[in-house]
Amino acid sequence: MTLAKSQQITVLAVLATALVALSVYQRVSQEAPRTQPLTYTRGMKVSAPVRRGISASGPAADLLAVVVERRADTYPRVMRDIFRMSVPEPAGKRKPVVAQSATIITQPVSTVPVKTAEEVAADLARADLSKFRFLGYLTDKDSSLFLSKEGELFIVKSGETVLKNYQIKAVGKDHVVMHDTATKVEFRIELTGSGGK
Repeated sequence: MTLAKSQQITVLAVLATALVALSVYQRVSQEAPRTQPLTYTRGMKVSAPVRRGISASGPAADLLAVVVERRADTYPRVMRDIFRMSVPEPAGKRKPVVAQSATIITQPVSTVPVKTAEEVAADLARADLSKFRFLGYLTDKDSSLFLSKEGELFIVKSGETVLKNYQIKAVGKDHVVMHDTATKVEFRIELTGSGGK
């Protein structure tokens, strides 16, 4: 026991010595701050290339033409078009702009299939039936089943109805098949903890 404590004290002493040594080394080897002369001094005037503003020739100017002209006029030595996917060509080799005809689609084309009211009701019934859990069963002459849904417990037998329109259609050792009488949807519920879904 004392050997382990003495080893801990030795390790702490070595670490403290190393920390002190590093602190002394840092102070001894510290460099003086580096300086550099300022590029622009106070009162100095600097000239930079500036892009000319938008020039509209009257109140009825074509805005599209102004935008196209504005795209062609860039800041000197700076590329600003974030939507361009390629490297811009040099200014002397520009291609002429050719107007292309545009096709206007008047009605939107829907690619999503439209569900009927019956399909929507069946989907809602499946979603509601999926909230049921099969907790277990009691083997007596009629085999009572224990189901739960959102914290509510139901004790039913095969063939009985739960929540007005859900009927217990079939019962197995590790599953229950429930049938929605309104939409004719069947849903299999596995026994909770049996490993199936």
